[in-house]
Amino acid sequence: MATSMVCLVALCLVSPLLLAGAVCGNPGYGGGLFPQFYDHSCPQAKQIVHSIVAQAVARETRMAASLVRLHFHDCFVKGCDASVLLDNSTNIVSEKGSNPNKNSIRGFEVVDQIKAALEAACPGTVSCADILALAARDSTILVGGPYWDVPLGRRDSLGASIQGSNNDIPAPNNTLPTIITKFKRLGLNIVDVVALSGGHTIGLSRCTSFRQRLYNQSGNGLADNTLDVSYAAQLRQGCPRSGGDNNLFPLDVVTSTKFDNFYFKNILAGRGLLSSDEVLLTKSAETAALVKAYANDVHLFFQHFAQSMVNMGNIMPLTGPHGEVRKNCRSLNNFH
Repeated sequence: MATSMVCLVALCLVSPLLLAGAVCGNPGYGGGLFPQFYDHSCPQAKQIVHSIVAQAVARETRMAASLVRLHFHDCFVKGCDASVLLDNSTNIVSEKGSNPNKNSIRGFEVVDQIKAALEAACPGTVSCADILALAARDSTILVGGPYWDVPLGRRDSLGASIQGSNNDIPAPNNTLPTIITKFKRLGLNIVDVVALSGGHTIGLSRCTSFRQRLYNQSGNGLADNTLDVSYAAQLRQGCPRSGGDNNLFPLDVVTSTKFDNFYFKNILAGRGLLSSDEVLLTKSAETAALVKAYANDVHLFFQHFAQSMVNMGNIMPLTGPHGEVRKNCRSLNNFH
């Protein structure tokens, strides 16, 4: 009974983005979004998305992490509006060229494939922003993570913001207060910070994202002392002081292709890859308590991750007459 009460209390730590009247166990959906949005206009939409994501993840397991990240990098810039998918054009400076995204963000061809199939089935109906939200959920399930109902009904942006992409997406070397501020500005809370960081249970990161931890963490020419010594030595073999910027390393050194709670267990052992992973344990008692709770209870982590993905997906969606439903996710329907 005590355990279930703790879970209930923890689950009720939902973000203010959820509707004010939402009650624990029956989460509200913000911004007029709801999971049944396409049930009449495109009843096969969810199946089409799932089928193509499943094929992509079967071809390359890493794609699951890439599609989750695509949704994250979309939502943190002007809300979940598919602005991240727009290519450069006369009026658009693409977010794909920003510091967090350049030579890093991927999965666009999978989104193109999904969009083409949806346009064939239900022309002009399913938005690119909703494709990203569904693909992130399906990717999570396909590698062993939790299911959640995806609120739908987002529309697509009429512009992009490379400045927002450079400034608003949490970076691997950001301090914990900076990361928390970037979340809180969007209506997300401490639980969302730690739960969504757990997405690093899958996927790969580039040498350039953590090199400073290996050689010069504090400007004193020394490695980060929170990093396990043998793990650091292993990383240095593939991540030299210079060169090898794009060499890839698993974010979860134990089970990099399975969605589980080893990410949190690794952090407790000094084997979190990024500085932004390790500071969750070392810089705040509140975040450290969540790291320990998730390392101890995979079900609690799954519950919180699912809820936090809904919270993130509710950031400033365009609905009703705002935005458009793009026919091609890479470009606006007409020049505006």
